[in-house]
Amino acid sequence: MMLELARVEAAYGHARALHGIDLVVDEGEVVCIVGRNGAGKTSTLRSIVQDLITVTGGSVRFGGEDLVGLAPHEVVRRGIGYVPEDRRVFASLTVTENLTVPRSFAGAGAGAGYWTPARVEELFPPLAEFRGRLAGNLSGGQQQMLSIARSLLTNPRMLLLDEPHEGLAPLVARSVVEAIGRLKSLGVSMLLSEQQLHLVHETADRLYVVDRGRIVFSGTVAEFDADEEIARRYLMVAG
Repeated sequence: MMLELARVEAAYGHARALHGIDLVVDEGEVVCIVGRNGAGKTSTLRSIVQDLITVTGGSVRFGGEDLVGLAPHEVVRRGIGYVPEDRRVFASLTVTENLTVPRSFAGAGAGAGYWTPARVEELFPPLAEFRGRLAGNLSGGQQQMLSIARSLLTNPRMLLLDEPHEGLAPLVARSVVEAIGRLKSLGVSMLLSEQQLHLVHETADRLYVVDRGRIVFSGTVAEFDADEEIARRYLMVAG
């Protein structure tokens, strides 16, 4: 397996957020974490990159190495790309300047050197159109494209996406979903947090349902569809 979380506990200060998360992602797999708002989806992704959360128990192993205790930039250097829900583009830099920032990390992944500015512009054509525009002046959807593109330029072995099309206009959201599909076809391993079941059905090989910081279901999409009680009990999402 590429990524393994074993009995992971994590907290924001004194507030516990995760209570023994077990999760795996294999090479080339797309796995979705689904659940209601506040269930622990974002906290699970943050525990992998040690972003704004402290892992207090368990292990987070990537490629056989335990990541617990590493700084976020050290996790990225080991081959994990992270696209947080708030995108975190450099608002005062242009699109082109944002895309030059990750170059110092290039080569982290097994496909070192594959992702270049030209290739991410092929994946997200609007970025080529707005190369000289300040990132702070982009729409939410354009910023999301830029954030994903910037992460890809680290040439990651795995990409973490937190609610990748949350709050986007329908047409822009569709383009982001299609890009995720293209990444899957290229064999990019991904772990996504998501509320929209249509995206899960389009992209996921397997999924986990999280509730109150615990995994309450894991299995294939077909197994999830066969268990109507899981969706009824733990999800408040649009199908």
